[in-house]
Amino acid sequence: MLDTIALILLIVGGLNWGLVGIFQFDLVAWIFGGQDALLSRVIYTLVGIAAAWCVSFFFRRNNIIEK
Repeated sequence: MLDTIALILLIVGGLNWGLVGIFQFDLVAWIFGGQDALLSRVIYTLVGIAAAWCVSFFFRRNNIIEK
């Protein structure tokens, strides 16, 4: 469950960075009242934590049983 939440947050962050890079439009800041707004900073922090969590995916072994 935690992996799924982290991936969703990472996708949100990636799409937001894509909008910033292509259109110079920060959707998170626009929704939550600017880059300095507390809620925007919370979202940015959660995305950063999710990215750090997803790094652990590279070091895990999948326990997938192939038939």
